[in-house]
Parts: sequence; structure tokens; C-alpha cells
Amino acid sequence: MSLLVVGLSHRSAPVSVLERASLSVDAQLKLVQDTVAAEPAAAAAVLATCNRIELYADVDKFHAGVAELSTLLAQHSGVGLEELTPHLYVHYEDRAVHHLFSVACGLDSMVVGEGQILGQIKDSLARAQELHTAGRLLNDLFQQALRVGKRAHHETGIDRAGQSLVTFGLEQLSAGADVQQWARGKKALVIGAGSMSSLAAATLARAGVTEIVVANRTFERAERLAQILSEGDDTDVLARAVPMDSVPGELTRADVAVSCTGATGLVLTADAVAATVEARTGEPAAGVAGGPADEAGATGVRDGRPSAETPLPGAGTADGDENCPLDLSSVSSVPSGFSVMGDAAVAGLDAATLEQHGAWAAGGTAVERTREPGRPGPEADAELITALAATATRSGRIPERRRPEPVAEVPRPQPVLFLLDLAMPRDVDAAVHRLAGVRLVDIESLADASADAPMAADVDMVRRIVADEVAAFGAAQRAAHITPTVVALRSMAAEVVAGEIARLEGRLPGLDDKHRAEITQTVKRVVDKLLHAPTVRVKQLAAEPGGAGYADALRTLFDLDQETVASVSRAGNSTEKNRGPA
Repeated sequence: MSLLVVGLSHRSAPVSVLERASLSVDAQLKLVQDTVAAEPAAAAAVLATCNRIELYADVDKFHAGVAELSTLLAQHSGVGLEELTPHLYVHYEDRAVHHLFSVACGLDSMVVGEGQILGQIKDSLARAQELHTAGRLLNDLFQQALRVGKRAHHETGIDRAGQSLVTFGLEQLSAGADVQQWARGKKALVIGAGSMSSLAAATLARAGVTEIVVANRTFERAERLAQILSEGDDTDVLARAVPMDSVPGELTRADVAVSCTGATGLVLTADAVAATVEARTGEPAAGVAGGPADEAGATGVRDGRPSAETPLPGAGTADGDENCPLDLSSVSSVPSGFSVMGDAAVAGLDAATLEQHGAWAAGGTAVERTREPGRPGPEADAELITALAATATRSGRIPERRRPEPVAEVPRPQPVLFLLDLAMPRDVDAAVHRLAGVRLVDIESLADASADAPMAADVDMVRRIVADEVAAFGAAQRAAHITPTVVALRSMAAEVVAGEIARLEGRLPGLDDKHRAEITQTVKRVVDKLLHAPTVRVKQLAAEPGGAGYADALRTLFDLDQETVASVSRAGNSTEKNRGPA
């Protein structure tokens, strides 16, 4: 038998597919039972979280196992096999072990190092054990995955980012404040009722919000989630469900909104959010320059360059920024000692804009200006630009003529609406980042915040732990594979000793008990000494890569009955089925 995992996660599928493929607990149990009933699989377990759905199985045929597990995932998830297949991944044997150990350590999580996955692995094993579908291999695998995950969190600092994606998002929304204090007394709107949205609603409830409104296209699912939240023993939150067309109105009442749907388009547009802010504050939600939105906006700059529709200013002087053909807001973050006339200003500019800048820096105006009598013509301008480029090449920067004037940053008003977008593709328009009075955290900003965490050394340490543990697990499994054969060999030797002692008693009927016992012990010691070195050595060899053939060699050399060996394996598996998680 061999270990196989077929699944999909946030790394292979968009949230829309993950949400549609999400499985209830009852569906997970049925999937496990149907997998074990299928021909290629002898054991099975399902790991289903907000970011992944994985089916683990002990199979005797690889290709048949992949086909059967993929088909079962499609049937039970309700997503067609043709649509699901492009998002599926397959891991086999050592790669499957490596994958689960990486998952247990948080290396495969959207937020690296989150520890919530350990509890989900434990629950997955417990369900398989209750159904008696785990078997020895999956018992050993999941038990060891839990130990590896705990070791990684204990021996490294990987859990410095060890929170769920929702918790991490709330921390970003609170901008460093204590989440419990920040959330206390707020009203929340949760858009969507899938696994991620359910986790968000439960996290908000535990954080201390007073009210949660759940909106979903399928109203019954929203009602079910609201009922679960209201009946929770660990929270005291008022929860109710609304249809999706009530979202604009509910948004005006909410302080925090979390969205994670399977929609292919935007759920909250910038105009809708702006209207919400205006309704709450009585003032228009003005745009804030410099936001990550992809529109040129009021600055007239798109992709770091002046917009083609923005007319260039007229003449200016070299003593100030007035009438510079460059948009100054795009270089307001120039380090001290650099000005808009330096290399920071011209980095990445196209030739036409560079020519305009060069002319302005030399005391002229834009290219379209009327030349003064006696001033150099275009040829001299070209020479000036060539000299400018040569200077930059030689010195690495363009000489400065002055230090920049300090630029006062316009303070951004305190947000009145907090938005957490956990969907891929996005539910909330990215242009909302630029609206005053709103704080938006989405998957991209979460990824940036997580990438900025100084965890590279910790991640490398965890990867080494995973690699070592995978090698140790493989060696242990290979050694365990030969154990039934060794047990069968020793049982056969014991039967031979018993038979020979019986024959001896037939030949020497007058043998007293003392001498009979002494002879029996002597024969047993001889057999044990003869078998000791070969059995110890064969276990060592079997633990090495490629050592699986030693069990077959042992059975052949000693003419062991295959059914006897199989019965030992079945007896060992039966003792593993009810062993609890670590």
C-alpha cells in the first residue's frame, strides 16, 4: 500500500472554486466512507479547512487511486470534474508526507506560520478514527504531522505570524491596536457564508463585536450561519441574516465589513463605498492621492508617468518646482538631498518626458514653448540631454542644484468604515484604498504585510525540520513494513522448537521436568541467537531507501506463508484504529 493525497488549496484554486467545493462535516464523513469503499483505497481521511480540501488515502494502485479520488472529490463537492481537475494537485509517497508536514508547520498557509491548522489536522484524524478508516499508515502519518508541527512552533519563531488569515487581517485593520479593544462595541457585516466567511464571523464574534449581519446569495446559508453564531456558547453576539440586495443599506450601519464570496465581479464598488461614507459622515469621501488604486486620479499620473491627457505647465525657473513638466507628487518621497531635478525624478521616464525635464532644468519650458531669440535650437537641447545622460552614467546620479523643500503631508482622516476583503478575485474595488474615511485590507495587502515580516531564517529552519522528519518517517515506515515478516519468522521458529521438544519427550518419556525445562531453554537460546543478527540487520537495511525488497527476500529464504504475514499485519492495524490523536 502507498500514500496518496489529492486536493486543492488557495495556491491552486481561486477562492470562488474553494468556496463552491467546501464540504460540510457530514459531507466529509460520507466522502471518507465512499473512498474506503472504493477499490484502490484501504484507508482514508479528509483535511478540509477554509483554504484547502485534501483527501488522503492508502492505495494499492497509483493511477487508479488518482482517478478514483479525483472523481469522489468532484462528486461530493458538487463541482464538475472537468472544472475541478485544473485546480487539483497530487502528491505520492514521500512527497505526500512532505506536503502534510509542511501544512502542519504552517508553511503552506496563506499566512505563513499560522497555528490553527494543527487543530484542523487533529480533528481530521479524530473523524477518521471514529469511522475506523484511518488504518496504520494514516494514523502514523497524522500523529507524526501533529508532532512535527508542534516541534516547528516550539523550536523556531515561525508562529510570530501564527494566526489565521482572518485574525491577521483584523490586526491589519486595527493598525497595531489590540483587536479585542478595537472590535468591542462595533457592528459587523459579513458578506458570504462559505468556510472563510464563517471563520471571519466566528472570529469577529469572539473579538467582541456586538452585532453581526450575514448576507449571502443563498439566504438559507446566511440564516444557518447567523443561527450558529447566536447559539454559540463562547460568545454573546446578536446575529441576523439578510439577502444580498440589503448590503448597501446594511453597510451604512456597519463599522466593519468582511467580504469573501465566489462572485466573479466586484461586490462593493468604490462608488458604493463612497456613498456609504458620505451617508455616515455627511461629507463626500474625497480621494486620497498616492493610493494603490490603478486610476490616474487627481494627480494626473498613471503608472508613475504623467497622464497623456494632462497638459504640461508653462515656463518656470530653476529655483523652484513651479511649472515643472513632471508631476511633483509622484516624487514627494525623494530622500533628503535629492530634488525633482535629480536622478530620482528621471528614473524610468521615457525619452519625451526626459527631454521636457531636461529643457525645464536648463531654465526653459516645455517642448511646445516658443523659443526666445538667440537661444540654442533643438540640436543644442539634444546635446544637453546627451551630456545629462553621460553625467548620470559616470557618477550614478545627476548633480543636484538644490535641496528639496519639505513637503507637508496631508493627514488622512480617521476611518469610519473598515473593510476586509478575503476573496480571490477581489470583492472590493481596489480604488477604495484611496477613499478618505475608509481602511481597506485585502489579500494583496495581507500578502505584503506577511512578506515584510522578518521570518526568512525561521522559515528555513522549519523547512530543515520538515526535511529531517520526512526522512525519519520514511525510514520508520520502511522498517515497520518488514516487522510482520520478522514476527512471522520468529513465530515459525517457536513452532519448530515446540515440535522438536515434543518429539524429544516421545523418545525420552522418563525425562523429569527440570531437565525438560533446561533442554527447552537451551534450544530456544540457540534459535534466538541464530535469528538475532539477521533480523536486526534486515530491519536496518529495510529502513534505507530501496529496502522494501528485504521483506520479500526474507519470506522467500525461510519459506514463510504469505497469509501468516498478512494476518500479523491485520492484527497490527486493528490495534491502531482507536488510538487517539497526539
